[in-house]
Parts: sequence; C-alpha cells; structure tokens
Amino acid sequence: MLNLETESRSVEGTTRGRILLLLKTNGRLSAGQLSSELGLTEMAVRRHMYALEREGSISVISVKQAMGRPIHTYELTMQADDRFPKNYNLLAIDLLEELSEDPETAGLITRMFEGRQKKLLDRYEPRMTGKSLEQKVAELELIQNAGGYMAKAEDKANGQYILHEYNCPIAQVAGKYEQACSCELSLFESLLQTKVERTECLAKGGGRCSYTIGIENGS
Repeated sequence: MLNLETESRSVEGTTRGRILLLLKTNGRLSAGQLSSELGLTEMAVRRHMYALEREGSISVISVKQAMGRPIHTYELTMQADDRFPKNYNLLAIDLLEELSEDPETAGLITRMFEGRQKKLLDRYEPRMTGKSLEQKVAELELIQNAGGYMAKAEDKANGQYILHEYNCPIAQVAGKYEQACSCELSLFESLLQTKVERTECLAKGGGRCSYTIGIENGS
C-alpha cells in the first residue's frame, strides 16, 4: 500500500483523515485491512467508519465470499472527494490567460463572466420573489454560505444592511480579473433590487468582502 507520508496532508492529522487517505489511494478496503494499516483494533476502526458513514464520506459494500458470510468493505463517496486538494483556481486562471493573450479572444473573458452572472441570476431570482429587502438579504446570506463564502449579514437599523464575506472561493481568479468582482456586485443588485456598494474586497488585500446594501428601488 502507498505510504501516507508521501500523500497530501489536507486530510491527514486524524485517524479518520488517514482512513480517507487510505481509501483514496487504495480503493475499497475492509475493516481488517484498515486495522492492519492503522495499528488499531477492528472494533476501533468500525467506530470511525460508522461516523464517516453518517457524514456521507464512505459507503459500505458487501462482498460475497465463496464460503461464509459476505465481507463488509468500505469505499469513498463522491461527497468525500471534496476533502482532497483541487486546483480549479489554477486551471481557471491558466485558461483565462490563454484567452487574454490573444487579441481575438480577450473580449470573451468579460462575456464569460457576464454569462455566469446571468446563469446565477436565473438560478436564484425565484428565491427572492415576494420577499422584503430584509428577507432577500437573509436569502442571499444563505446562498453565499452554500457557495463557501462564509457570509454574515447585519442590520444597520437605518434601512440598510451589511453583508460580510470572510472567504472567497474564487479569490485567486478575482485578483487577476476584475470582472469577477464587478459581476458579483451586479448580481447582488439584481437579486436584491437595490443599490449595493462594495466597501472591502478580499481579492484586493482586504480582510473580508463587505457590502453595504441600501434602500429598495422605488421605495
């Protein structure tokens, strides 16, 4: 089996992390095989497997034997794949740079971000229908948190709201392509139907992304 020390440390440091890494590098394994690799009893391994199964990281597969009971083995779920390193930002930047270096395709970058903005608007606009501004802000907070932005909304008690985002999943892309930030701002205004001002930006060296959300249009 592969040496854990040579693998990514993003899921190491805990027994369950080591279990996930073993399943990632070796495929389906039994409790006995995991017990041997980890230096734990099979009962201790199964306790960890129950926890991992509850959180959706592994699934249990029964393998029939020529004689005797089937053996329970474990494999990673698609959900567990998110626990391992990804280089999506690097890939996106490389592709965008390819477009920007060619004068004939450079203009496509803005169109791509605008197209993404429209798709997100079409996806989330129905969730705003019939809601007050306060309710829309709360809904936007949920949307952004689901996207990994670690968002937190505050009521300024003067008809305005503040939305803070403490993480930006696309910060590396946004740091090189301003269109990402401008399209997000435009998306917020379209969803909330009010003026939105960005006062701080992670991609520009800020400690967070902050937005001041104003009075509803027509109010």
